[in-house]
Amino acid sequence: MAASIERSPSAISLSPSSSSSSDLCTPLTSQSDLFQDNPFFQSISNDQFIAIIGGLGYIGSHTSLELLRAGYNVVIIDDLSNSYLNVFDHIEAVARSYCEEECQPMPTMRFERADYREAGAMKRILDQYVVMDADSVPYPSATHQRTSRIAGVIHFAGYKSVQESIKEPLKYYSNNVAGLIDFCQTLGSYNIKTFIFSSSATVYGSIANKGVSLKEEYCVHQPEEFIDHDGEYKTALAGSTGLTNPYGRTKWMCEAILADLALADRDWTILALRYFNPIGCDESGLLREDPRGTPTNLMPIVVNVITGLSPVLDVYGSDYPTVDGSAVRDYIHVSDLSCGHVAALRTAVSRRGLMGFRTYNIGSGAGNSVFDIVTAMESTFSTKIPLNIVERRSGDVGVCVAEPTRAETELNWKTERDLQACCHDIYNSIKLSKETAGLDDNNKNDNSIFR
Repeated sequence: MAASIERSPSAISLSPSSSSSSDLCTPLTSQSDLFQDNPFFQSISNDQFIAIIGGLGYIGSHTSLELLRAGYNVVIIDDLSNSYLNVFDHIEAVARSYCEEECQPMPTMRFERADYREAGAMKRILDQYVVMDADSVPYPSATHQRTSRIAGVIHFAGYKSVQESIKEPLKYYSNNVAGLIDFCQTLGSYNIKTFIFSSSATVYGSIANKGVSLKEEYCVHQPEEFIDHDGEYKTALAGSTGLTNPYGRTKWMCEAILADLALADRDWTILALRYFNPIGCDESGLLREDPRGTPTNLMPIVVNVITGLSPVLDVYGSDYPTVDGSAVRDYIHVSDLSCGHVAALRTAVSRRGLMGFRTYNIGSGAGNSVFDIVTAMESTFSTKIPLNIVERRSGDVGVCVAEPTRAETELNWKTERDLQACCHDIYNSIKLSKETAGLDDNNKNDNSIFR
Protein backbone atom coordinates (compact mmCIF):
# COMPACT_ATOMS: atom_id res chain seq x y z
CA MET A 1 0.00 0.00 0.00
CA ALA A 2 1.36 3.40 -0.96
CA ALA A 3 2.05 6.09 1.58
CA SER A 4 -0.90 8.09 2.82
CA ILE A 5 -1.60 11.65 1.77
CA GLU A 6 -3.23 14.23 4.03
CA ARG A 7 -4.27 17.81 3.44
CA SER A 8 -5.48 19.49 6.61
CA PRO A 9 -7.25 22.75 7.50
CA SER A 10 -3.99 24.16 8.85
CA ALA A 11 -2.75 24.42 5.28
CA ILE A 12 -5.51 26.80 4.29
CA SER A 13 -4.44 30.05 2.69
CA LEU A 14 -6.84 32.98 2.71
CA SER A 15 -6.47 36.29 0.94
CA PRO A 16 -5.86 39.32 3.23
CA SER A 17 -9.18 40.85 2.29
CA SER A 18 -11.03 37.67 3.18
CA SER A 19 -9.19 36.98 6.40
CA SER A 20 -9.80 40.43 7.79
CA SER A 21 -13.44 40.78 6.83
CA SER A 22 -15.05 38.24 9.11
CA ASP A 23 -14.28 36.28 12.25
CA LEU A 24 -15.57 33.23 10.42
CA CYS A 25 -12.76 33.44 7.89
CA THR A 26 -10.14 31.74 10.03
CA PRO A 27 -8.89 28.16 10.12
CA LEU A 28 -9.73 28.09 13.83
CA THR A 29 -13.46 28.55 13.35
CA SER A 30 -15.27 25.31 14.09
CA GLN A 31 -17.57 23.77 11.53
CA SER A 32 -20.44 23.87 13.99
CA ASP A 33 -20.25 27.68 13.94
CA LEU A 34 -20.48 27.77 10.19
CA PHE A 35 -23.06 25.03 9.70
CA GLN A 36 -25.08 25.12 12.90
CA ASP A 37 -28.36 24.88 10.99
CA ASN A 38 -27.25 21.84 9.02
CA PRO A 39 -28.72 18.64 10.54
CA PHE A 40 -25.66 16.64 9.51
CA PHE A 41 -23.40 18.76 11.69
CA GLN A 42 -25.76 18.31 14.61
CA SER A 43 -25.16 14.57 14.32
CA ILE A 44 -21.37 14.17 14.06
CA SER A 45 -18.39 15.91 15.60
CA ASN A 46 -15.70 17.90 13.84
CA ASP A 47 -13.08 15.16 14.15
CA GLN A 48 -15.13 12.59 12.25
CA PHE A 49 -14.65 11.53 8.65
CA ILE A 50 -16.59 10.14 5.73
CA ALA A 51 -14.78 7.26 4.00
CA ILE A 52 -15.17 7.26 0.22
CA ILE A 53 -14.25 3.95 -1.38
CA GLY A 54 -13.23 4.52 -5.00
CA GLY A 55 -13.15 8.24 -4.30
CA LEU A 56 -10.80 9.19 -7.17
CA GLY A 57 -12.98 7.74 -9.91
CA TYR A 58 -15.47 9.70 -11.98
CA ILE A 59 -18.43 9.76 -9.59
CA GLY A 60 -16.30 9.26 -6.49
CA SER A 61 -14.13 12.31 -7.17
CA HIS A 62 -17.12 14.56 -7.76
CA THR A 63 -18.78 13.28 -4.59
CA SER A 64 -15.57 13.82 -2.62
CA LEU A 65 -15.57 17.40 -3.86
CA GLU A 66 -19.20 18.01 -2.92
CA LEU A 67 -18.60 16.59 0.57
CA LEU A 68 -15.64 18.94 1.07
CA ARG A 69 -17.68 21.87 -0.19
CA ALA A 70 -20.31 20.98 2.37
CA GLY A 71 -17.70 20.90 5.15
CA TYR A 72 -17.14 17.18 5.70
CA ASN A 73 -13.74 15.69 6.46
CA VAL A 74 -13.05 12.87 3.98
CA VAL A 75 -10.71 9.92 3.70
CA ILE A 76 -10.51 8.69 0.11
CA ILE A 77 -9.61 5.03 -0.37
CA ASP A 78 -8.80 3.96 -3.92
CA ASP A 79 -6.57 1.32 -5.51
CA LEU A 80 -6.02 3.50 -8.62
CA SER A 81 -7.00 0.61 -10.90
CA ASN A 82 -9.31 2.92 -12.86
CA SER A 83 -8.24 6.38 -11.69
CA TYR A 84 -5.22 8.63 -11.28
CA LEU A 85 -3.50 9.99 -8.19
CA ASN A 86 -3.42 13.57 -9.51
CA VAL A 87 -7.21 13.65 -9.19
CA PHE A 88 -6.64 14.05 -5.46
CA ASP A 89 -4.79 17.32 -6.10
CA HIS A 90 -7.54 18.50 -8.44
CA ILE A 91 -10.20 17.82 -5.80
CA GLU A 92 -8.20 19.74 -3.23
CA ALA A 93 -7.60 22.71 -5.54
CA VAL A 94 -11.29 23.11 -6.38
CA ALA A 95 -12.43 22.55 -2.80
CA ARG A 96 -9.88 24.98 -1.37
CA SER A 97 -10.86 27.65 -3.88
CA TYR A 98 -14.51 27.17 -2.97
CA CYS A 99 -13.81 27.41 0.77
CA GLU A 100 -11.83 30.61 0.30
CA GLU A 101 -14.59 32.15 -1.81
CA GLU A 102 -17.25 31.12 0.71
CA CYS A 103 -15.09 32.22 3.65
CA GLN A 104 -15.28 28.85 5.40
CA PRO A 105 -12.60 26.48 6.76
CA MET A 106 -11.15 23.86 4.48
CA PRO A 107 -11.99 20.40 5.86
CA THR A 108 -9.34 17.72 6.22
CA MET A 109 -8.88 15.38 3.27
CA ARG A 110 -6.79 12.22 3.25
CA PHE A 111 -5.91 9.56 0.70
CA GLU A 112 -5.08 5.89 1.25
CA ARG A 113 -4.16 3.60 -1.63
CA ALA A 114 -5.79 0.23 -1.02
CA ASP A 115 -8.05 -2.38 -2.58
CA TYR A 116 -11.21 -2.50 -0.49
CA ARG A 117 -11.23 -6.29 -0.82
CA GLU A 118 -7.93 -6.62 1.08
CA ALA A 119 -9.07 -6.97 4.67
CA GLY A 120 -5.60 -6.45 6.11
CA ALA A 121 -5.07 -3.17 4.29
CA MET A 122 -8.54 -1.94 5.23
CA LYS A 123 -8.03 -2.81 8.89
CA ARG A 124 -4.73 -0.92 8.97
CA ILE A 125 -6.56 2.13 7.65
CA LEU A 126 -9.59 1.81 9.91
CA ASP A 127 -7.39 1.26 12.98
CA GLN A 128 -6.26 4.88 12.63
CA TYR A 129 -9.82 6.05 13.38
CA VAL A 130 -10.66 3.79 16.33
CA VAL A 131 -11.88 5.35 19.55
CA MET A 132 -13.10 3.64 22.69
CA ASP A 133 -16.58 4.37 23.94
CA ALA A 134 -16.38 4.24 27.72
CA ASP A 135 -20.17 4.37 28.05
CA SER A 136 -20.47 1.05 26.23
CA VAL A 137 -18.40 -0.85 28.80
CA PRO A 138 -20.79 -2.80 31.05
CA TYR A 139 -18.29 -3.33 33.90
CA PRO A 140 -14.71 -2.20 34.68
CA SER A 141 -12.96 -5.38 33.53
CA ALA A 142 -14.98 -5.70 30.34
CA THR A 143 -13.37 -5.31 26.91
CA HIS A 144 -13.90 -1.88 25.43
CA GLN A 145 -16.17 -1.78 22.40
CA ARG A 146 -14.53 -0.24 19.36
CA THR A 147 -16.17 2.73 17.75
CA SER A 148 -14.85 4.86 14.94
CA ARG A 149 -14.34 8.45 13.91
CA ILE A 150 -15.58 7.35 10.48
CA ALA A 151 -19.22 8.42 10.63
CA GLY A 152 -20.24 6.89 7.31
CA VAL A 153 -19.01 5.10 4.20
CA ILE A 154 -19.86 5.75 0.55
CA HIS A 155 -18.98 2.78 -1.64
CA PHE A 156 -18.03 3.39 -5.30
CA ALA A 157 -15.55 0.56 -5.87
CA GLY A 158 -17.70 -1.73 -8.02
CA TYR A 159 -16.92 -2.67 -11.59
CA LYS A 160 -19.53 -1.14 -13.89
CA SER A 161 -19.32 -2.18 -17.55
CA VAL A 162 -22.30 -4.14 -18.87
CA GLN A 163 -20.37 -5.53 -21.83
CA GLU A 164 -17.31 -6.49 -19.79
CA SER A 165 -19.52 -8.23 -17.25
CA ILE A 166 -20.95 -10.41 -20.01
CA LYS A 167 -17.45 -11.43 -21.09
CA GLU A 168 -15.95 -11.73 -17.58
CA PRO A 169 -18.79 -12.51 -15.14
CA LEU A 170 -16.59 -14.02 -12.42
CA LYS A 171 -14.55 -10.81 -12.25
CA TYR A 172 -17.77 -8.93 -11.47
CA TYR A 173 -19.14 -11.42 -8.96
CA SER A 174 -15.79 -11.52 -7.17
CA ASN A 175 -15.30 -7.76 -6.88
CA ASN A 176 -18.85 -6.49 -6.60
CA VAL A 177 -20.51 -9.22 -4.54
CA ALA A 178 -17.87 -11.19 -2.65
CA GLY A 179 -15.89 -8.02 -2.01
CA LEU A 180 -18.94 -6.29 -0.55
CA ILE A 181 -19.63 -9.15 1.87
CA ASP A 182 -16.11 -9.13 3.28
CA PHE A 183 -16.07 -5.33 3.41
CA CYS A 184 -19.30 -5.13 5.41
CA GLN A 185 -17.97 -7.69 7.86
CA THR A 186 -14.89 -5.54 8.35
CA LEU A 187 -16.93 -2.36 8.80
CA GLY A 188 -19.22 -4.08 11.30
CA SER A 189 -16.26 -5.10 13.43
CA TYR A 190 -15.41 -1.40 13.77
CA ASN A 191 -19.04 -0.47 14.47
CA ILE A 192 -19.19 1.55 11.21
CA LYS A 193 -22.76 0.94 10.13
CA THR A 194 -23.87 3.94 8.11
CA PHE A 195 -23.45 2.93 4.48
CA ILE A 196 -24.31 4.54 1.13
CA PHE A 197 -24.18 2.02 -1.70
CA SER A 198 -23.73 2.79 -5.40
CA SER A 199 -26.41 0.75 -7.10
CA SER A 200 -27.74 1.04 -10.63
CA ALA A 201 -30.88 1.30 -12.71
CA THR A 202 -29.84 -2.02 -14.25
CA VAL A 203 -31.52 -3.75 -11.26
CA TYR A 204 -34.87 -3.07 -12.98
CA GLY A 205 -33.93 -5.43 -15.81
CA SER A 206 -36.36 -5.82 -18.68
CA ILE A 207 -39.13 -4.07 -16.75
CA ALA A 208 -37.48 -0.87 -17.99
CA ASN A 209 -39.07 -1.62 -21.36
CA LYS A 210 -42.58 -1.11 -19.97
CA GLY A 211 -42.44 2.43 -21.32
CA VAL A 212 -43.07 4.13 -17.96
CA SER A 213 -40.71 5.81 -15.53
CA LEU A 214 -39.23 3.34 -13.06
CA LYS A 215 -40.38 3.37 -9.44
CA GLU A 216 -38.28 1.89 -6.64
CA GLU A 217 -41.11 -0.54 -5.89
CA TYR A 218 -40.53 -2.27 -9.23
CA CYS A 219 -37.50 -3.93 -7.61
CA VAL A 220 -37.74 -4.62 -3.87
CA HIS A 221 -36.16 -6.99 -1.37
CA GLN A 222 -39.04 -7.08 1.08
CA PRO A 223 -42.74 -6.86 0.13
CA GLU A 224 -43.95 -3.26 -0.25
CA GLU A 225 -47.33 -1.70 -0.97
CA PHE A 226 -47.43 1.29 -3.30
CA ILE A 227 -49.56 3.33 -5.68
CA ASP A 228 -48.58 2.64 -9.29
CA HIS A 229 -48.73 5.04 -12.26
CA ASP A 230 -52.31 3.97 -12.93
CA GLY A 231 -53.39 5.11 -9.45
CA GLU A 232 -53.98 1.58 -8.17
CA TYR A 233 -52.65 0.14 -4.91
CA LYS A 234 -50.29 -2.75 -5.58
CA THR A 235 -48.07 -5.07 -3.59
CA ALA A 236 -44.50 -5.50 -4.80
CA LEU A 237 -42.93 -8.85 -4.01
CA ALA A 238 -39.22 -9.38 -3.47
CA GLY A 239 -37.25 -9.96 -6.63
CA SER A 240 -36.52 -8.45 -10.01
CA THR A 241 -37.76 -9.17 -13.52
CA GLY A 242 -35.55 -10.09 -16.45
CA LEU A 243 -32.10 -8.93 -15.34
CA THR A 244 -30.26 -8.61 -18.62
CA ASN A 245 -26.57 -8.86 -17.70
CA PRO A 246 -24.15 -10.00 -14.94
CA TYR A 247 -23.41 -6.40 -13.92
CA GLY A 248 -27.08 -5.80 -13.17
CA ARG A 249 -27.28 -9.10 -11.31
CA THR A 250 -24.33 -8.13 -9.10
CA LYS A 251 -26.02 -4.87 -8.18
CA TRP A 252 -29.28 -6.67 -7.41
CA MET A 253 -27.44 -9.26 -5.32
CA CYS A 254 -25.59 -6.55 -3.40
CA GLU A 255 -28.85 -4.76 -2.65
CA ALA A 256 -30.41 -8.02 -1.44
CA ILE A 257 -27.44 -8.72 0.82
CA LEU A 258 -27.52 -5.21 2.27
CA ALA A 259 -31.28 -5.38 2.80
CA ASP A 260 -30.87 -8.67 4.70
CA LEU A 261 -28.03 -7.18 6.74
CA ALA A 262 -30.07 -4.14 7.79
CA LEU A 263 -33.02 -6.36 8.65
CA ALA A 264 -30.87 -8.63 10.82
CA ASP A 265 -28.97 -5.81 12.57
CA ARG A 266 -31.00 -2.66 13.21
CA ASP A 267 -27.84 -0.67 13.91
CA TRP A 268 -27.14 -0.59 10.18
CA THR A 269 -28.51 2.28 8.11
CA ILE A 270 -28.03 1.52 4.42
CA LEU A 271 -29.19 3.63 1.49
CA ALA A 272 -28.79 2.21 -2.01
CA LEU A 273 -28.75 4.87 -4.72
CA ARG A 274 -29.85 3.59 -8.08
CA TYR A 275 -27.94 5.66 -10.62
CA PHE A 276 -29.23 6.28 -14.06
CA ASN A 277 -26.74 7.80 -16.53
CA PRO A 278 -24.28 10.37 -15.15
CA ILE A 279 -22.63 12.71 -17.64
CA GLY A 280 -20.89 16.10 -17.54
CA CYS A 281 -18.23 17.26 -15.12
CA ASP A 282 -17.62 19.84 -12.42
CA GLU A 283 -17.89 23.39 -13.72
CA SER A 284 -14.26 24.05 -12.74
CA GLY A 285 -13.15 21.73 -15.55
CA LEU A 286 -10.59 20.02 -13.32
CA LEU A 287 -12.57 16.83 -12.70
CA ARG A 288 -13.70 14.66 -15.60
CA GLU A 289 -14.66 11.18 -16.67
CA ASP A 290 -11.21 9.76 -17.38
CA PRO A 291 -11.05 5.95 -17.07
CA ARG A 292 -7.73 4.17 -17.49
CA GLY A 293 -9.12 1.72 -20.00
CA THR A 294 -11.23 2.14 -23.10
CA PRO A 295 -14.37 4.15 -22.24
CA THR A 296 -17.67 2.30 -22.50
CA ASN A 297 -20.11 5.06 -21.53
CA LEU A 298 -21.64 7.14 -24.30
CA MET A 299 -20.41 10.62 -23.43
CA PRO A 300 -16.64 9.95 -23.15
CA ILE A 301 -16.86 8.06 -26.45
CA VAL A 302 -18.56 11.08 -28.03
CA VAL A 303 -15.80 13.29 -26.62
CA ASN A 304 -13.13 11.02 -28.12
CA VAL A 305 -14.75 11.38 -31.53
CA ILE A 306 -15.01 15.17 -31.20
CA THR A 307 -11.37 15.49 -30.16
CA GLY A 308 -10.10 13.16 -32.88
CA LEU A 309 -9.11 10.24 -30.65
CA SER A 310 -11.74 8.07 -32.35
CA PRO A 311 -12.86 8.33 -36.00
CA VAL A 312 -16.57 7.62 -35.61
CA LEU A 313 -19.32 7.09 -33.03
CA ASP A 314 -20.94 3.65 -33.11
CA VAL A 315 -24.67 3.87 -32.36
CA TYR A 316 -25.84 0.51 -31.06
CA GLY A 317 -29.32 0.09 -32.46
CA SER A 318 -31.61 2.45 -34.34
CA ASP A 319 -34.69 0.21 -34.27
CA TYR A 320 -35.78 0.54 -30.65
CA PRO A 321 -39.45 1.47 -30.05
CA THR A 322 -38.50 5.08 -29.30
CA VAL A 323 -39.17 8.38 -31.08
CA ASP A 324 -35.99 8.25 -33.18
CA GLY A 325 -35.16 4.55 -32.87
CA SER A 326 -32.10 4.97 -30.62
CA ALA A 327 -31.92 3.94 -26.97
CA VAL A 328 -33.32 6.42 -24.42
CA ARG A 329 -31.68 7.00 -21.04
CA ASP A 330 -32.13 9.31 -18.08
CA TYR A 331 -28.97 11.43 -18.24
CA ILE A 332 -28.06 13.25 -15.03
CA HIS A 333 -25.27 15.77 -14.42
CA VAL A 334 -22.59 14.12 -12.29
CA SER A 335 -22.59 17.10 -9.91
CA ASP A 336 -26.31 16.61 -9.30
CA LEU A 337 -25.65 12.93 -8.71
CA SER A 338 -22.88 13.79 -6.25
CA CYS A 339 -25.15 16.18 -4.37
CA GLY A 340 -27.58 13.28 -4.16
CA HIS A 341 -24.95 11.37 -2.20
CA VAL A 342 -24.52 14.29 0.18
CA ALA A 343 -28.28 14.40 0.71
CA ALA A 344 -28.41 10.63 1.26
CA LEU A 345 -25.56 10.74 3.75
CA ARG A 346 -27.16 13.60 5.65
CA THR A 347 -30.42 11.68 5.86
CA ALA A 348 -28.74 8.43 6.87
CA VAL A 349 -26.74 10.06 9.66
CA SER A 350 -29.64 12.10 11.04
CA ARG A 351 -31.89 9.02 11.04
CA ARG A 352 -29.27 6.47 12.05
CA GLY A 353 -30.88 3.33 13.40
CA LEU A 354 -34.34 4.29 12.11
CA MET A 355 -34.23 3.66 8.37
CA GLY A 356 -32.78 0.19 7.93
CA PHE A 357 -32.40 -0.38 4.18
CA ARG A 358 -33.92 2.00 1.63
CA THR A 359 -33.48 2.45 -2.14
CA TYR A 360 -33.61 5.70 -4.11
CA ASN A 361 -33.64 6.48 -7.81
CA ILE A 362 -31.10 9.18 -8.59
CA GLY A 363 -32.18 10.52 -11.95
CA SER A 364 -33.86 13.49 -13.58
CA GLY A 365 -37.12 11.82 -14.57
CA ALA A 366 -36.61 12.83 -18.22
CA GLY A 367 -35.28 10.71 -21.07
CA ASN A 368 -32.94 11.62 -23.91
CA SER A 369 -31.99 9.41 -26.82
CA VAL A 370 -28.52 8.73 -28.18
CA PHE A 371 -29.32 11.01 -31.10
CA ASP A 372 -30.42 13.74 -28.65
CA ILE A 373 -26.98 13.55 -27.03
CA VAL A 374 -25.25 13.72 -30.41
CA THR A 375 -27.30 16.76 -31.45
CA ALA A 376 -26.63 18.57 -28.16
CA MET A 377 -22.89 17.94 -28.36
CA GLU A 378 -22.76 18.97 -32.03
CA SER A 379 -24.49 22.23 -31.12
CA THR A 380 -22.18 22.91 -28.16
CA PHE A 381 -18.97 22.17 -30.07
CA SER A 382 -20.15 23.52 -33.45
CA THR A 383 -19.02 20.37 -35.18
CA LYS A 384 -20.46 17.32 -36.92
CA ILE A 385 -20.09 13.91 -35.27
CA PRO A 386 -19.72 11.03 -37.79
CA LEU A 387 -22.01 8.11 -36.94
CA ASN A 388 -21.95 4.39 -37.66
CA ILE A 389 -25.24 2.59 -37.01
CA VAL A 390 -24.62 -0.97 -35.82
CA GLU A 391 -26.66 -3.75 -34.22
CA ARG A 392 -27.96 -3.55 -30.68
CA ARG A 393 -25.62 -4.69 -27.93
CA SER A 394 -26.42 -7.71 -25.82
CA GLY A 395 -27.74 -6.73 -22.40
CA ASP A 396 -29.06 -3.29 -23.38
CA VAL A 397 -32.66 -2.15 -22.95
CA GLY A 398 -34.47 0.38 -25.11
CA VAL A 399 -35.70 2.83 -22.47
CA CYS A 400 -34.58 3.48 -18.90
CA VAL A 401 -35.94 6.58 -17.13
CA ALA A 402 -36.26 7.28 -13.39
CA GLU A 403 -39.24 8.20 -11.29
CA PRO A 404 -37.33 10.39 -8.77
CA THR A 405 -40.19 11.39 -6.43
CA ARG A 406 -38.95 9.33 -3.48
CA ALA A 407 -35.54 11.03 -3.47
CA GLU A 408 -37.15 14.44 -3.90
CA THR A 409 -39.49 13.82 -0.96
CA GLU A 410 -37.32 11.90 1.50
CA LEU A 411 -33.84 13.21 0.70
CA ASN A 412 -34.90 16.75 -0.23
CA TRP A 413 -32.91 16.39 -3.44
CA LYS A 414 -33.57 16.90 -7.13
CA THR A 415 -31.60 17.63 -10.27
CA GLU A 416 -30.76 21.24 -11.12
CA ARG A 417 -28.74 21.01 -14.35
CA ASP A 418 -30.04 20.14 -17.82
CA LEU A 419 -28.44 18.45 -20.83
CA GLN A 420 -27.12 21.74 -22.17
CA ALA A 421 -25.31 22.41 -18.89
CA CYS A 422 -23.70 18.97 -19.09
CA CYS A 423 -22.43 19.64 -22.61
CA HIS A 424 -21.26 23.15 -21.70
CA ASP A 425 -19.22 21.90 -18.72
CA ILE A 426 -17.63 19.19 -20.88
CA TYR A 427 -16.72 21.84 -23.46
CA ASN A 428 -15.06 24.02 -20.81
CA SER A 429 -13.20 21.02 -19.42
CA ILE A 430 -11.79 20.09 -22.81
CA LYS A 431 -10.84 23.70 -23.49
CA LEU A 432 -9.03 23.90 -20.14
CA SER A 433 -7.25 20.61 -20.80
CA LYS A 434 -5.98 21.76 -24.18
CA GLU A 435 -4.84 25.10 -22.78
CA THR A 436 -3.00 23.34 -19.96
CA ALA A 437 -1.40 20.83 -22.34
CA GLY A 438 -0.23 23.67 -24.56
CA LEU A 439 1.59 25.27 -21.64
CA ASP A 440 3.13 22.03 -20.38
CA ASP A 441 5.90 20.64 -22.55
CA ASN A 442 5.58 17.27 -20.82
CA ASN A 443 2.09 16.84 -22.21
CA LYS A 444 2.73 17.73 -25.86
CA ASN A 445 3.07 14.12 -26.96
CA ASP A 446 0.21 12.79 -24.80
CA ASN A 447 -2.68 11.59 -26.95
CA SER A 448 -5.22 12.04 -24.14
CA ILE A 449 -6.78 15.42 -23.55
CA PHE A 450 -7.57 14.31 -20.01
CA ARG A 451 -4.13 13.79 -18.50
